[in-house]
Amino acid sequence: MSRDELRAALEAKAVTVVDALPAAPYRRRHLPGAVNLTAFDAAGSAGALLPDRSAAIVAYSTDAGCDRGPALVAELTRLGYADVRLYADGIEDWAAAGLPLETGA
Repeated sequence: MSRDELRAALEAKAVTVVDALPAAPYRRRHLPGAVNLTAFDAAGSAGALLPDRSAAIVAYSTDAGCDRGPALVAELTRLGYADVRLYADGIEDWAAAGLPLETGA
């Protein structure tokens, strides 16, 4: 998914965004409205954070070189989530474009 596609989906409130990074970097900064879930924790926590397995979900991590986002997409798909996509360019691309970020948990 491209930055522009994700931005439009966020503005339309048509997607749940999931930050695949560990808690500390998530608290430092994340995309607006993003929830925090790693691939390692997905089996135990995804049901509570993402109860609708048919909802549109977009996962991201640091950038295209980071494997955390793709790993989370694979794990959520394995867990039965039907519409999971990847914002491969990640938070670095979002921040470089000057788009808003949130801090805290």
